[in-house]
Amino acid sequence: MRLLLVEDDNHVAAALSAVLARHGFEVVHARSGEEALHALVPDAAEAFAVVLLDLGLPDQDGFEVCGRIRKLTSTPVIMVTARSDVRSRIHGLNLGADDYVVKPYDTGELLARIHAVSRRTVHGPGEHASEEAAGEDLLRIGAVTIELATRRVSVSGGTVPLTRKEFDLLALLAQRPGVVFRREQIISEVWRTSWEGTGRTLEVHIASLRSKLRMPALIETVRGVGYRLVAPAPAPPAP
Repeated sequence: MRLLLVEDDNHVAAALSAVLARHGFEVVHARSGEEALHALVPDAAEAFAVVLLDLGLPDQDGFEVCGRIRKLTSTPVIMVTARSDVRSRIHGLNLGADDYVVKPYDTGELLARIHAVSRRTVHGPGEHASEEAAGEDLLRIGAVTIELATRRVSVSGGTVPLTRKEFDLLALLAQRPGVVFRREQIISEVWRTSWEGTGRTLEVHIASLRSKLRMPALIETVRGVGYRLVAPAPAPPAP
């Protein structure tokens, strides 16, 4: 598996590259945002299975680099940074990052996340989730419309841009409105892993979905269990 490591600290990059190499990765090291973008030109972008992106780059902010990467390629991006606040996590995911790992991290954690995002198919895990829809291509939950075939979500007719994981998560919950999905089940279906540390990423994605859809009550937290999508009550008939 070929991986692009975007990290300006040569000592950190060398140590991480050595670890990744022992686990079968071929690592290409970019020391700046421009160097990373040059490596991801359209003809070469698909050669990488994952991009590990540090946010503290010398020439430009990593968030900006992520946004530019998303315009070039759909290659999965994992942000690796010391910024641990939820606002930064949500911002990164909104820009199109597939995951967000906070320094210092456990190497096993990083490897698990790399494998989780790289296991996605061309159409993403949403295709797996939609198998249970028995051929249904359209889901409507109140004002929310989810088009499984085109991976398009709209609220009251207006398109809402979602990242791959956000769409997969929403589509899974929308398959069975009112049914509680356990956290472990969601992580297994959407991230294709049983690794427990993914739970924090799940929380960030839920918060991001609530914010983007502007419907915080649509996804309900069932304390100690998981989440469920709450279908709005139908409007009473006109008198």
